[in-house]
Amino acid sequence: MAGYITDDTKKVTTRRLLEMKQNGEKISMLTAYDYTTALIVDGAGVDVILVGDSAANVMAGHATTVPMTLDAMIMYAASVVRGVKRALVVVDMPFGTYTNPVDGVRNAVRVMQETGCDALKLEGGSEISETVRRIIEAGIPVMGHLGLTPQSIHKFGTYAVRAKEEAEARKLLDDARLLQETGCFSIVLEKIPAALSAQAVAGLSIPVIGIGAGMCDGQVLVVDDMLGKNKGFKPKFLRTYADLHAVMTDAIGRYVADVKSGDFPNGKEQY
Repeated sequence: MAGYITDDTKKVTTRRLLEMKQNGEKISMLTAYDYTTALIVDGAGVDVILVGDSAANVMAGHATTVPMTLDAMIMYAASVVRGVKRALVVVDMPFGTYTNPVDGVRNAVRVMQETGCDALKLEGGSEISETVRRIIEAGIPVMGHLGLTPQSIHKFGTYAVRAKEEAEARKLLDDARLLQETGCFSIVLEKIPAALSAQAVAGLSIPVIGIGAGMCDGQVLVVDDMLGKNKGFKPKFLRTYADLHAVMTDAIGRYVADVKSGDFPNGKEQY
């Protein structure tokens, strides 16, 4: 089946995302961590590219996102921005870089200046609302993130579905409204019951992007996961659109065989 490749080259902005929600148009969002992947993802028509701190897992092999540093995040993000013409580029603020408003604003300004990205994403609700407010007042668009917040994994102790209990569900909805009132242009909801996401989508005027959160205004996945590069990673919410692990393993194996046999390079591949 043919894919969806847009011929719309107009730059996606935070205002455009709001218009998409108002018009009932779904928002597509994927991660990217490098220039080459960003070129492909942007060219394929994705609306939002997230330079996620999931690079700590995908690119660096860490078990959690906690080890991601500000310098590393800036390096990944600047690489992505250089490959993007259309998509809105959102960058995760790493763990520990916004624990108070002063540090949050200083680090947020640095990320914007040194990467050229369009917006930032911060995890948390009422606990970080003052920092979010100060960052937005500095002229920086902020996307919120509620539900399963991977930077807090050591507090949760599990990657299980969040907000199944009434108290946590009520807090999530309260936090979502607070983030909207504080000025966030969008919110990511991760790994929560679909019925709770539906309440958030209906109750908010800003777009809600889901990952393992049922039908929202848009969806986000880690690009390496949806392309099937990470063999054996099969959470319920993940749909894989390719098996690049098999494709790459086969291609590299054939390359090795050709080198070993002396078939590569042949006469046409030499100067």
